[in-house]
Amino acid sequence: RAAAFVLPVLQVLSEDPYGIFCLVLTPTRELAYQIAEQFRVLGKPLGLKDCVVVGGLDMVAQALELSRKPHVVIATPGRLADHLRSSNTFSLKKLKFLVLDEADRLLEQGCADFTADLEVILEAVPARRQTLLFSATLTDTLNELKSLAANRPFFWEAVSEVRTVDELDQRYLLVPEALKDAYLVHLIQTFQDEHEDWSIIIFTKTCKDCQVLNMMLRKYNFPSIALHSMMKQRQRFAALAKFKSSIVKILIATDVAARGLDIPTVQVVINHNTPGLPKIYIHRVGRTARAGRKGIAITLVTQYDIHLVHAIEEEIKLKLQEFSVEERFVLDILTQVNVTRRECEIELEGMDFDEKKEINKRKQMILEGKDPDLEAKRKAELAKIRKKNKQCREKVQQILQKKEQLRLKRKLQKKMERRNKLRAAEEK
Repeated sequence: RAAAFVLPVLQVLSEDPYGIFCLVLTPTRELAYQIAEQFRVLGKPLGLKDCVVVGGLDMVAQALELSRKPHVVIATPGRLADHLRSSNTFSLKKLKFLVLDEADRLLEQGCADFTADLEVILEAVPARRQTLLFSATLTDTLNELKSLAANRPFFWEAVSEVRTVDELDQRYLLVPEALKDAYLVHLIQTFQDEHEDWSIIIFTKTCKDCQVLNMMLRKYNFPSIALHSMMKQRQRFAALAKFKSSIVKILIATDVAARGLDIPTVQVVINHNTPGLPKIYIHRVGRTARAGRKGIAITLVTQYDIHLVHAIEEEIKLKLQEFSVEERFVLDILTQVNVTRRECEIELEGMDFDEKKEINKRKQMILEGKDPDLEAKRKAELAKIRKKNKQCREKVQQILQKKEQLRLKRKLQKKMERRNKLRAAEEK
């Protein structure tokens, strides 16, 4: 997909080269570096100069690179907005192209909201520019944006009855919550025994889950590596490089690896948790069966996730097939896996993983100009208000229930009185 904007940008740039000519925004750091690689390869004959501006790396070095006016800047919104707020050593006023890759993720509002950063960036770019939006999933926000555009934008959508590729074999595995890890270990062991050269991505819900699973699989001597947002940026790049070059065959990742990453050798995607949104599922399973190759995606579904699977099937217009597993093999390793998991959790607690997460949150708040203590106080006050509201609702509910019970009791009494009167009249 990146070639869809890289090639046209390079063609126009070759006619009148100057810097900064094009800005590409992406939601993740890994995707930013992947796009930069494609610009470098395709732009080498032009002597293209690029600059990657992402979090987790030295801001001073990035500022120096920006001041040298590269032709193309590839950035995550947060770090670029930080540069625009804190320095005036570069300008985006002569920008010709603004590209939003994974536009649905950049424009959505939620836990990682890019709105404030995008506002800063859009103020810094010229009004006369070409804006290009790319996304694997079409959201309500993108549809609304299309209708609000001042001119008539060109819109193209790859029309397909099924939202995922034909080469992808999509399966589900119904597992009890308590047996999920044992099933995962059995699945990996099976794939490793049958296809030693296969690469596997395992998607997890949280950074902690990701870290624990990686520690657990390493105890079973599986060649695995973790990738999540709690890792330092250099560790993230190193992990991805090891997986891409097949030094390790198993990547355990959160959704930082779900979007846009092109790793051709991936044969299997395993969803350790059922994604809460169908579009997250589409992005995750899209890491395999790329460019005409075959691949398999298996989602571990617990008793609490059935409704999520139905939502996914409705979105992708396809019924997932069940993946069969001999349960006796899973039961044989169940106790051992659960004990190993608990050992890894205790080990992780000793590494102050949760404490580091809180420190990272505080750092991020300070960078955003917020007071962490004040925010914590506000959250506590909000929690109190919510608790009071909940208690008040419950009290009202109880009063209403009592009234209803009293009403039904009176109704029953009147009914009984009428019956007694009728019986008395009949006896007379």
